Amino acid sequence: MESKRPPLVARLLRRPPRVNMVRLQGMIAARGSGTLSDATIGPVLERAFRAGRPQAVALAINSPGGSPVQSSLIAARIRRLAEETETPVHAFVEDAAASGGYWLATAADDIYCDASSVLGSIGVIYAGFGLHELITRNGIERRVHTAGKSKSQLDMFRPERPEDVARLETLMGQMHETFIAQVRDRRGAKLAGDTELFDGTFWLGAEAVRLGLADAIGHLRPVLKERYGKRVRVVGYGMRRPLLARFGLDAAAGQMAGAALDIAEERAMRARLGTGMGG
Repeated sequence: MESKRPPLVARLLRRPPRVNMVRLQGMIAARGSGTLSDATIGPVLERAFRAGRPQAVALAINSPGGSPVQSSLIAARIRRLAEETETPVHAFVEDAAASGGYWLATAADDIYCDASSVLGSIGVIYAGFGLHELITRNGIERRVHTAGKSKSQLDMFRPERPEDVARLETLMGQMHETFIAQVRDRRGAKLAGDTELFDGTFWLGAEAVRLGLADAIGHLRPVLKERYGKRVRVVGYGMRRPLLARFGLDAAAGQMAGAALDIAEERAMRARLGTGMGG
């Protein structure tokens, strides 16, 4: 009786299953060296979903959060590409997928994590300083001229005004509802009902699985081998590093300082607008 197995040569030449992997790591912000934004990671995602006709795309996530707008844009791009290419998406949380980082994880069809991974922090935070008494004690006068009575709201060098705080709380509440809607839409009936999931609390991996924020404890390569076979080929896609970094050299001090200032400016802007999300 003839064997129905394909010839040995044909089996050896048969391409192994391919999964393209994208690393989503770092703070989520519109500007700054080493941060995640739709502008920087978008082209990488486009390549990962289309190159080599992958059977799936894996997201390796390690992010404490950041800009809610950039989180939303990146997650929306992932879903759009997944639907256009009919490609399943698997998220693998490393150290953290907190706040905006968890928003990114919800773009996947399923979420895996380590037992010690941090997940959750589904909330919105505003942080600042009140320095009006400090400058008064030092004889410094703050001079600000605006057209529009609310243009200088939440100025750290002026006393807080109740109406400014009320306005901020309204904006934060609206942003929080958008975040909650994203989690409910993507996780749906998987979410547990015995715990307040949306109060900003974060959990470790096993509890996150119990609460429905993740699907299982599992690491990237073992899970992909189990799902797609031992011969699965994982192809990584990431943002290109600067030329000096490729040679193991540090960038110039001025460039590093500029990147640090970019991040500081981004954080300051989000703080003024009440749009910061962090773990």
